[in-house]
Amino acid sequence: MLLYVDSQFASPYAMSVFVSLLEKGLPFDVETVDLSAAKNHEPAFATTSITRRVPTLVHDGFALSESSAISEYINETFPGQPLYPADPRQRARARQVQAWLRSDLMPIRNERSTLVVFYGAKMPELSADARASADKLFSAAHALLRDRSDNLFGQWCIADVDLALMLNRLVLNGDPVPPALIAYANQQWQRPTVQQWVKKLRPAL
Repeated sequence: MLLYVDSQFASPYAMSVFVSLLEKGLPFDVETVDLSAAKNHEPAFATTSITRRVPTLVHDGFALSESSAISEYINETFPGQPLYPADPRQRARARQVQAWLRSDLMPIRNERSTLVVFYGAKMPELSADARASADKLFSAAHALLRDRSDNLFGQWCIADVDLALMLNRLVLNGDPVPPALIAYANQQWQRPTVQQWVKKLRPAL
């Protein structure tokens, strides 16, 4: 298997798939794509990835992009550590969390890029719109965790990684975050498969 990721190892979506593959114990190679130089639009990559996006996974001649689709494919194709809950409603909820984190909370994503998470960048105070998005994030996270501090559904799933990363955009910048959510994000961040991505050697900005 071959996984295409961004050259800075800063894509939260590439990280999600990277962790999914590691959790399944699958062997795979990684190839980086320089998005800043628009290498994803060059024919060599564009003929592989229909959407010209990373992550893209190639398995036995089958190329698939979009991180949640890739994680679902990995989960359904290979045995080992489940990436999603077994219960249909919890599994649907995990997919809801993933879809929501990828389509909403844009003020946080704009003002707290993953340079904060993976390069230690520090950003100025949140705007009013971003504070409102943060309040929405905290409210949803509290409702999903229901006083648990370990994971969303009683056992780990890939949606935990995605939620922890969104929270860490704020936590690692020193923004105010409820202590219970800081503890949750910190615990998820120490998972060995997550740390393998966090500790990647990254090129200078």
